[in-house]
Amino acid sequence: MRRKIVQIDEQKCDGCGQCIPSCAEGAIALVGGKARLSADVLCDGLGACLGECPRGAITVIEREAEAFDEGAVRAHLARPAPPPAPAPAPARPRLQIVGAPSPAAGGGCPGSRPMTLPRRPLGVVPAPGAAVASGPSESRLAQWPVQLHLVPVSAPWLEGADLLVAADCVPFAYARFHDDFLAGKALVVGCPKLDDLQAYVDKLTRIFATNALRSVTVVRMEVPCCGGISQAARRSLAAAGRDVPFRDVVIGVDGAVRAG
Repeated sequence: MRRKIVQIDEQKCDGCGQCIPSCAEGAIALVGGKARLSADVLCDGLGACLGECPRGAITVIEREAEAFDEGAVRAHLARPAPPPAPAPAPARPRLQIVGAPSPAAGGGCPGSRPMTLPRRPLGVVPAPGAAVASGPSESRLAQWPVQLHLVPVSAPWLEGADLLVAADCVPFAYARFHDDFLAGKALVVGCPKLDDLQAYVDKLTRIFATNALRSVTVVRMEVPCCGGISQAARRSLAAAGRDVPFRDVVIGVDGAVRAG
């Protein structure tokens, strides 16, 4: 049928992502650093996203397109979780690097091997007279890897955890990231502008469906494109059928907490 539908000019689009939150149907996604229409059936053609594009890359045109389908929108916003991935090899209790890694120690890249890192428990202070490291506070990272694409769905540190989903620019902008947000939490990081947002939704849905998390905290930057990581977390919780405490924290480029 011939109807009104959104068109995105890829030459003008700079991938800022400001149009994504304004689309209640989730019809727009960042793919390869550009905003793209996910499917014709998801776009109602009303153009709620038009005023959000600072580059004027979005217009509403008339062309041959499939009819808008509310059922397809509901299915898109709550996609069923794919089958859980096979459980990874048991995590090594300590990080030990002695010489070159041996091929027999595990397959794939040694740098992405799951491992739990020993950390002083929260609230435990050193005994009187004990040596205390000077300088910056200690790292609160308690696991490896951290990139969302690399973290195994069934990683042992995810079960029963408080999960922190962080945009990867946040630790550079917010000076107390480790103590204020990371301490006591499992971590996954990513960039919704540079990566495929749907891949984030798929992976987070599998993580939420496989593990009984206690809470989910998203920490992201104030720039509009960063809102995609919060959107991905919310969609994934809905798709996995999980109802856990959710916190969305926004950090300014000056390092101040803007919201949350």
